[in-house]
Amino acid sequence: MNFDDVGVIILAAGKGTRMKSETAKVLHRVARKTMIVHVVERALEIAPDHVHIVVGHQAESVKDEVNRFYRVRYVCQKQLLGTGDAVKTAIPDLDPGIRDVLVLCGDVPLIKGKTLQELVRTHKKSKSGITVLATKVDDPTGYGRIVLDHHNRLLCIREEGDAGPDEKQIRTINTGIYCFNKDLLCDAISAISPENSQGEYYLTDVVEIAQKKGQKITVVTTLDSNQVMGVNTLEELDRAEHLMQSLGG
Repeated sequence: MNFDDVGVIILAAGKGTRMKSETAKVLHRVARKTMIVHVVERALEIAPDHVHIVVGHQAESVKDEVNRFYRVRYVCQKQLLGTGDAVKTAIPDLDPGIRDVLVLCGDVPLIKGKTLQELVRTHKKSKSGITVLATKVDDPTGYGRIVLDHHNRLLCIREEGDAGPDEKQIRTINTGIYCFNKDLLCDAISAISPENSQGEYYLTDVVEIAQKKGQKITVVTTLDSNQVMGVNTLEELDRAEHLMQSLGG
């Protein structure tokens, strides 16, 4: 399947305060490579000429690191107002011929290229407006929950801070990786608002807007939760290092 009309947006603007480090989160190393470089390599497998990184905190350091290895495009999120705002910042930089947009996080160094390819392939084959990558975990604390109706259709993705007691019991979580129809994304992202516990623009709200408009939303669940593990703390960084070494990375 041809991915020529797919653009990739990598979210790499955050501070990563839970790392308790002066270094921007995505510049921490796993198996001798910074996390952002691991993610860029997977993104280039999908869209060699259409990778866009949203930078913010320590933007120049992040750019310098990636530029040592690869040529990609950058957009700057001037205020760190959440994932929805970050993606909105990058949309004008997408080429006119782009039809679908893969959104990745810069802190998932273990993500596999074949997982992303399968996500995009499923998105295109099913002609979905949005395809969400999910996984099941034993402890979903801190993650957005995948809320389904009685027919296993996605209702919404509920962030931890906004989840009710029943929703917090859900073990299927959002990985923060999506494929969007570009037109749908552009339309819905202009309608999101920061009315939530964090006061941020959540990209997950785009899913709820699309659902209410009757757009087709597909959930792809990966059984390998390790590869979609976000690295937010030094403990998680150590775990990612061990996992990468065990895989021969």
